[in-house]
Amino acid sequence: MNDNSQTLSCVMIPVSGRQLLLPNVSIAEVVDYASNDAGPGAPDWLAGYLEWRGLNLAVISYDAANGGNLTIPGDNRGRIVVLNSINSAKLGFIALITQGIPSQVRITEDQVKQLAGENGPADLMQVEVDGEAAWIPNLDYLESLASDQLE
Repeated sequence: MNDNSQTLSCVMIPVSGRQLLLPNVSIAEVVDYASNDAGPGAPDWLAGYLEWRGLNLAVISYDAANGGNLTIPGDNRGRIVVLNSINSAKLGFIALITQGIPSQVRITEDQVKQLAGENGPADLMQVEVDGEAAWIPNLDYLESLASDQLE
């Protein structure tokens, strides 16, 4: 490894059929899956609500927000990843449902390669990390979904 290379601590987050890649600093906390019912007339991507640190957060299904199906995790494997909001002081945090336990990785710029391909609305881009495909989520889009639920 090049002595001048810098590593970035990241997290691989399993969702249905893919993994998301985010820097550690974007994650406020990972909690066990538990959410209240979204209720009738809720958008397809809304898995429910999470009461977290005195806040009521909309729990987003990344899969459904990306045009797929809402998948509730089974076998006590699912978690909810609470992410720091990047654009909205009003929102503060957003919550994503996972299909497993996120794992930490340390990567360098040399280990990440952008891949061409179709992206859904919740995808910013697809990358390859040491030969493994991952998607970087479009946090602006996810925040806009969660923000709409506050109004």
